[in-house]
Amino acid sequence: MLKIQQYIKAESLQEAYEYLQKNRNNQIIAGMLWLKMEDRNIPVAIDLERLGLEEIIEDEEKFTIGANVTLRMLEQHERLNQAFHNVFKDSVKDIVGVQFRNLATIGGSVYSRFGFSDVITALMCMHCDVVLYHQGSMDIESFVNSDYQRDIITQIIVYKDQLPRAFVCMRKSATDISTLNLSVVKQADGYLFAVGARPQKAMHYALAIEKEKETAKKLRSLVCCESNMRASKEYREALVEALCQKALKKMEELA
Repeated sequence: MLKIQQYIKAESLQEAYEYLQKNRNNQIIAGMLWLKMEDRNIPVAIDLERLGLEEIIEDEEKFTIGANVTLRMLEQHERLNQAFHNVFKDSVKDIVGVQFRNLATIGGSVYSRFGFSDVITALMCMHCDVVLYHQGSMDIESFVNSDYQRDIITQIIVYKDQLPRAFVCMRKSATDISTLNLSVVKQADGYLFAVGARPQKAMHYALAIEKEKETAKKLRSLVCCESNMRASKEYREALVEALCQKALKKMEELA
């Protein structure tokens, strides 16, 4: 059972950060959807609702996504999805259900660094920075591979580039966690893939542009998969090849 001793709505990021540092068990609650499943005591639960972090702001170069933007907002934001070939929509539309996506936030999804995260895999094939209150800005790959720090994600910045990209995944059922997920962007010098739910966190793989089948076979040989309760190593390896071909076909349709 989750037990919260004190609940506060921070009036500033500095106040939220100070509460976070006072006790290693204090917790930013974000959407609280995975947190509520834990069996633990939280001395202070810190809510960021009053800090204006629930907006998606567009300018000529980028989209600035506040940490409290929900997955449902990402799914439904027309300009964001137009700019990135519906990758945001495709990466979140099957996550549990609408009620869940109305509460789950991009900040919580990214900060947790879950290996099965569809959101992180999608962002890994974008020019994307994670902005933290104390540590400042770092690119998404550096953040995902960094050690956990007691900090607060304030924004996700995604830069426009007009490059074709796609996201695909495989689930046992429509609302289950991904068995494997994959995103890809086509750059001038080749493809950049991100493969997650291996079941480890997403990693990058760069390949030259070749025919779909050859590219899929090469990617399969590079991706390290393991077994868990959702799938065997061998099944995931086969999925890498199949999802790669599916993603490349999706990108062809954009041409």
